Amino acid sequence: MPTAEVCRRHGLSTATFYKLKARYGGMEVSEAARLKALEDENAKLKRLLADTMLDNVVLKDLLGNTLLATRH
Repeated sequence: MPTAEVCRRHGLSTATFYKLKARYGGMEVSEAARLKALEDENAKLKRLLADTMLDNVVLKDLLGNTLLATRH
């Protein structure tokens, strides 16, 4: 079956098909699932790090304002 037909049946563009093939083509299903789980975990950890960094900036700002207020 031609690639274009497979893509039509599954609602994919051919560009998406080839991108997925390049990414997951040589993997077993379990390997692809493990990669997806690791990517999801990595994204979650990046969000947590960003939140923590933002909290840190806010706390430093509050602490700085408190120290300035007590000096005057």
